[in-house]
Amino acid sequence: MDPATSRPALVIDNGTGYTKLGFAGNVEPSFILPTVVAVNESFVNQTRATSKSSNWLAQHSAGVMADLDFFIAEEALARSKSSNTYNLSYPIKHGQVDNWDAMERFWQQCIFNYLRCDPEDHYFLLTESPITAPESREYTGEIMFETFNIPGLYIAVQPVLALAAGYTTSKCEMTGVVVDVGDGATHVVPVADGYVIGSSIKSIPIAGRDVTLFIQQLMKERGEHVPPEDSFEVARKVKEMYCYTCSDIVKEFNKHDKEPGKYIKHWRGTKPKTGAPYSCDIGYERFLGPEVFFNPEIYNTDFTTPLPEVIEKCIQSAPIDTRRALYKNIVLSGGSTMFKDFHRRLQRDIKKIVAARVLASDARLGGNVKAQPIEVNVVSHPIQRYAVWFGGSVLASTPEFFAACHTKAEYEEYGASICRTNPVFKGMY
Repeated sequence: MDPATSRPALVIDNGTGYTKLGFAGNVEPSFILPTVVAVNESFVNQTRATSKSSNWLAQHSAGVMADLDFFIAEEALARSKSSNTYNLSYPIKHGQVDNWDAMERFWQQCIFNYLRCDPEDHYFLLTESPITAPESREYTGEIMFETFNIPGLYIAVQPVLALAAGYTTSKCEMTGVVVDVGDGATHVVPVADGYVIGSSIKSIPIAGRDVTLFIQQLMKERGEHVPPEDSFEVARKVKEMYCYTCSDIVKEFNKHDKEPGKYIKHWRGTKPKTGAPYSCDIGYERFLGPEVFFNPEIYNTDFTTPLPEVIEKCIQSAPIDTRRALYKNIVLSGGSTMFKDFHRRLQRDIKKIVAARVLASDARLGGNVKAQPIEVNVVSHPIQRYAVWFGGSVLASTPEFFAACHTKAEYEEYGASICRTNPVFKGMY
């Protein structure tokens, strides 16, 4: 028996904005880190500056130093602010790995500096976006087996894990639509019996970072005195602390205008460079931020389809025999679904679309046949912020997990192509 199977697996959920990592069996991730790497470019630049006459050893040692001198997460952000020699690199863009060198460095720090464990002693569960290319899985497998020499690897699709986390009964419901709104990407993914219906996946170009940028833009246009270098961070904190979803945007404007004292919040901070205090008001952006999902035209003129309509189109493009089950189990996942009343607004808007369609269908049939009412249910639960990671933690705690993993021996025998497919296993039934 492989001794690594007696130890908890490592679960790493890599997102565009944040990476969640921890050990299988836990309810919450041990660390939530910004997915960013800062590399000291001065060594590399020195090497480039030296002429061809410089010896190979000097160039080689400079390359090695650059390999060693890097930071990730908050440390990377702090270094880039305090020193001009560090360049920030965001390895994941819109849910896809964009820079594999930076990604490898990021994983290295995650394993050794944060989780402080030997990768050779643990199986790994990594997550990926539902529209990841098979080649990307091969690269992941190569890095994990070659660089970190891990005993076993399973690459899970994020929405399937979110569905596994969203169950409310003892029997896990593995059919449903996952609305995954992260920092850099929003996906609407239908899943039937644990399998992603790939042809019906919808993605929209509005996610958490866009809400932050919109709030930043609103505050800037109103002339709030926020230091430019701090404005994005302030907008992000305003989004996380004060934003909520309203039921009617016009009524909300009227409420704010009638009782500004009740609804306007105040933000106080200190300027990073001088240390001088500053303050600003937070007004309409409290409800206008999350509104970009329901009325995207207020932020993006190129994309104007509201999120409830995208979900409706996604379900309608799925096989007809799965649609009722999909409407019944719409699961939210990701930090940008945590706005107060977000799930209520989503459920109300989807119900309206469905009711209008059923009414039109009844009218077409001349009232002779009445359509059965369709149950629409948007599931919200306390752990939806880490739903993907928690689903991974649940799956990686089951005995079936180790049997489903690709092992180091299989990798050595068949190569990286084994990582292209990862079997769906129902560890929760």
